[in-house]
Amino acid sequence: MAWIDVGANLLDPRFVLDDVLLKASQADISHILVIASTLLESQASIALCTSYNKTKKPSELVAKNKHTQIQLACTAGIHPHYADQTKPESWTKLKYLIADKEVSAIGECGLDFNRNFSTKSNQLYVFEQQLNIAAENNMGVYLHERDAFDAQIKLLEKYSGSLKFMVTHCFTGNKEQLSGYLSLGCFVGITGWLCDSKRGKALQEAVQYLPLSRLLLETDAPYLSPKNIKPRQSTNEPCYLPYIAQFFSELTSQSLEDVKRHAFENASSLFFSKRT
Repeated sequence: MAWIDVGANLLDPRFVLDDVLLKASQADISHILVIASTLLESQASIALCTSYNKTKKPSELVAKNKHTQIQLACTAGIHPHYADQTKPESWTKLKYLIADKEVSAIGECGLDFNRNFSTKSNQLYVFEQQLNIAAENNMGVYLHERDAFDAQIKLLEKYSGSLKFMVTHCFTGNKEQLSGYLSLGCFVGITGWLCDSKRGKALQEAVQYLPLSRLLLETDAPYLSPKNIKPRQSTNEPCYLPYIAQFFSELTSQSLEDVKRHAFENASSLFFSKRT
């Protein structure tokens, strides 16, 4: 059983993609979910997954070089930062994109009242539109939320019964917020934020109450490089995912083997069940 990174921004210009994927393969990463924030980025993510999955190395060559063969999938959606930029035709375009077999969830979608790069009213409208589309198409949602917990939970309560699944991407909240998401049946993505002794204190307490049956591991690369890596890395990559798992294991007194197995099984069933 290998590792699955359920959140990497592989289209980021800081990455030399071949190098990133090679190092991920050497670190026993078997699957990566490529996450998108705009419809244009969603389209590029689909193209990347389609191209890579068709041209990956033959299994015998991977085995000879002791590399793990990586499978890619992606999300498609509109991040709350870009809610102001949506147009009436955006929804027709999104419905077209999610029909592609490489798309495993709608997102990142949600609310961000921290930076408010888009108006709150537009964020709420765009988020609900995507929840509607997900419900109509029997799809899961890949959720972003910053300083908008109450409003986000209110909308999720309205739609949760109609959604295939919900994933709280890069959860950084406290015990009470975790409880709220879990009560709706959400899966919870844990990133290198957990490994930050200053910013991650509330999260470090909260994960004590996170059942492994709801755990997902993600890097959110190139952001949030785990601070337990020595020497420190300024740019995060999928190959660093095991550092997050190790920290989670030590913090919660769960065996690393159990953490790895549950995170793999959860991620595989949500995002890669049609591809493994």
